[in-house]
Amino acid sequence: MNGPTLLIMAAGLGSRFGGMKQIAPLDPEHHIIMDFSIYDAMRAGFSKVVLIIKEEHRQDFEETIGARVAGKVPLYYAYQKPDTLPEGFTVPEGRVKPWGTAHAVLSAAELVDGPFAVINADDFYGRDAFETAAKFLTAPHSQSEHAMVGYRLGNTLTENGSVARGICATDAENHLTGIVERTQIERKDGVPAFTEDGGKTYTPLTDDTVTSMNLWCFQSSMMDEIRSRFAAFLAENLAANPLKCEYFLPWVPNALIREGKATVEVLKTDAKWYGVTYQADMPEVQAAIQTMKAQGIYPTYLWR
Repeated sequence: MNGPTLLIMAAGLGSRFGGMKQIAPLDPEHHIIMDFSIYDAMRAGFSKVVLIIKEEHRQDFEETIGARVAGKVPLYYAYQKPDTLPEGFTVPEGRVKPWGTAHAVLSAAELVDGPFAVINADDFYGRDAFETAAKFLTAPHSQSEHAMVGYRLGNTLTENGSVARGICATDAENHLTGIVERTQIERKDGVPAFTEDGGKTYTPLTDDTVTSMNLWCFQSSMMDEIRSRFAAFLAENLAANPLKCEYFLPWVPNALIREGKATVEVLKTDAKWYGVTYQADMPEVQAAIQTMKAQGIYPTYLWR
């Protein structure tokens, strides 16, 4: 039986990082973060990879990750386009921004025919996270049983500024009950804390707070749910915020949980997250990669 599909959301430009952080090299061998994500995913049992990108960036990705994995990984491209909308809707005048992460996933619908995982292009998730995701997606589950890999908040912070994180609530059976997006989290006096008033006040969290890093494990039915709810989202939000409203991926499983139509199991990992939210993050990520290579977790050249 074929393994699950990995969708990588790579259409963003990374404004805080200052460029296309998705294709910034991490080591002397010019690997990028996606090299390690794809390598870990294929080793864990995924069968194909879909990069969700802007069509005008196809050549950039072909010349970096595409050229390296050619002949070794079934790699496909899907394009996130602002004018890919439900019938009856058009792009508002002046709108150039894509429609968010749920819309990005929907862009790959024709390339998904079974269980699938979703990740960000610019996050380093770690080997354990992909093994955990693959184990769930290859086990027997109904179409209403989904999952997400939950990180310890303390393992997902950077010393170089604030980050946005999905803070998770779970029930006694370790099922997700909701996610609240906190857009400005950083350490204050050594403790993770978030602010909603521009830094005037902070609310403390704990290092063990369960956090979503957008590593979702979905049955194929989730794609139908994302598609069917898009029109309702636009009808509700387009008039009020035509240029910037976004259809975020967590909203769909959140809605299904509220309606009692699905469950999302939280698969906890102690993996350390690495990312390049800021330019100053790059040296730490590069050093971590070299350490993992020295420990034998990764070979010097991933694709030779």
